[in-house]
Amino acid sequence: MADDGDGRLRTEGSGDGGRGGGGAGEPPVGGGMLLIVGLLALGLLAAYRLYLRWGTRSGPGGAARQSQAAALPRMKRRDFSLEQLREFDGTRNPRILLAVNGKVFDVTKGSKFYGPEGPYGIFAGRDASRGLATFCLDKDALRDEYDDLSDLNAVQMESVREWEMQFKEKYDYVGRLLKPGEEPSEYTDEEDTKDHTKQE
Repeated sequence: MADDGDGRLRTEGSGDGGRGGGGAGEPPVGGGMLLIVGLLALGLLAAYRLYLRWGTRSGPGGAARQSQAAALPRMKRRDFSLEQLREFDGTRNPRILLAVNGKVFDVTKGSKFYGPEGPYGIFAGRDASRGLATFCLDKDALRDEYDDLSDLNAVQMESVREWEMQFKEKYDYVGRLLKPGEEPSEYTDEEDTKDHTKQE
């Protein structure tokens, strides 16, 4: 160590002009500090983006939509064509329905997942079978016409059946998805009540 003439000690060969940066127990200076600040800024930016994406979904509009959905009466049993099903996408109607393996479920209570802003909102008002079977959340997984799923392999069809069972356990079954030209069934109030009590 040597005195640099200003009363500061410097280590021979440190090349820092006696500033003492990089010594044991001292805070990093220069590039090290910039790295820490950069990482901190990156972390804050990531947290902010996650907040914007997920945190604001239950904001004023989302909370109003959820309370409106909770106030909806239980839906009476009926069958749906694809066109009728599309009306229940959570935007035109507060109720959200989707079909899995030819069965229609009321997923309104899961609006944070299946609502317009939810991660699975693409399936609202649609037949979600193909998307669930192939684990695809793109528009490519949705068909505008009736999808008989005949091109899916055995593993994918088993996946569709498993998804159907999960929806049966968690959400109300409200009817069937009609094939083109198929007539809807007439459900009695007794059948409707019996099926709803069986699910609870």
